[in-house]
Amino acid sequence: MRALFGGRAKHDYLSDALTLLNGWTREGEQIRRTLVIDDTQHAALTERVKVVADALHLRPEISRRADHTQIRVGHSNSPLSEGEVLLAARIEDAYRAVAEPDEGRPT
Repeated sequence: MRALFGGRAKHDYLSDALTLLNGWTREGEQIRRTLVIDDTQHAALTERVKVVADALHLRPEISRRADHTQIRVGHSNSPLSEGEVLLAARIEDAYRAVAEPDEGRPT
């Protein structure tokens, strides 16, 4: 099972996974996402991302500029890992939770 993630297969797997992450763009060995959210949503997103990132032992870069939040995952000096792609997917989950907090709740 480990061989699935080695060499060329790993690259293909990560490329396929990245195509499922709408809004994320690849820049070399990093992936980036810009979200238009307010300050309260940014704070909530940052807290949720911190919990997941700590569990995965990863450190995304999260910055706030004007009315948007920018997130970078990965390092410029090492290939993108499965964990970093997983973190991006979890960030998407957290973004949906803070941007659409009333969806799925009973009224």
